[in-house]
Parts: sequence; C-alpha cells; structure tokens
Amino acid sequence: MTAEGTQTRTVVVERELPFPPNRVWRALTEPHLMAEWLMKTDFAPVQGHRFTLRGDWGGILDCEVLEIEPPERLVYSWVFPSDDPAYRLDSVVSFTLTPIASGTHLRVEQTGFAPDQKQAYGGAHAGWKGMLGKLADILAGLDG
Repeated sequence: MTAEGTQTRTVVVERELPFPPNRVWRALTEPHLMAEWLMKTDFAPVQGHRFTLRGDWGGILDCEVLEIEPPERLVYSWVFPSDDPAYRLDSVVSFTLTPIASGTHLRVEQTGFAPDQKQAYGGAHAGWKGMLGKLADILAGLDG
C-alpha cells in the first residue's frame, strides 16, 4: 500500500514443468541452483532467515523467508531499497508448487507494486518469464 492507501498490483506467472515437485523445490531453495536461474544468494530454507539476492546488474535485494512448506510453498519478502520512491520496491514473492500428471504446476506471484511503478511492474513480469525459462533449463540437468 502506498501512503495514499492506493491498491498495489501483482505480477503472476505460471508454468507447467515436466519435473516432480521435489526437484523443482531443490532449484527454488538451494543457493547454488538459485544462482543459476535467479541471482546469487545466501538463502537458507528457514522461516525468518534474512538473505540477499545479488543481481548481475549490481543491485542487491533484501529478503526474508516469511513462509516455507516443503515442497509446496515458499514465500519471501523482496525489497529493493532506494531513496527514490519511484525505484524502491517493497514486495513479497510467493512460489506455489502443485503436483500434476505431467510434473509440477509452478505459480510465481509478486505483490506490492504501486500503481505508478509501471516500469518495475513490467520488468518483473518479463523478468519472471525469463527466469522461469532458465529454471526449466536447470531442472532438466538435475538428477531426481
């Protein structure tokens, strides 16, 4: 919510992956795998754990594990700090894994975009699509 109480926007990207939920979960929670499809990180799959995501573009995101239910749901804060309100992003990312006959349905939801953050919103939508493409490539190379 912004100071005016305006509703925030949410990015949702869904993908069916031909891999079992446990394999997808590994790629969502093991730092060396996260670095290959998302960003470099000191993530630990523990509720309350604070960690950073470091982008190749030089940005650093401050995060905290808010909810974890292996291998079904992972939720963490996703904060890009900035003194400029147009660039500051205080959001929450949720990953929901649902077993399906062909593997796993993955839903990624990022909430918290202010209505005037059109560039960040559009960038997140395109970014998650690209990252899930990389995730699928990483999963194909994993055992189990």
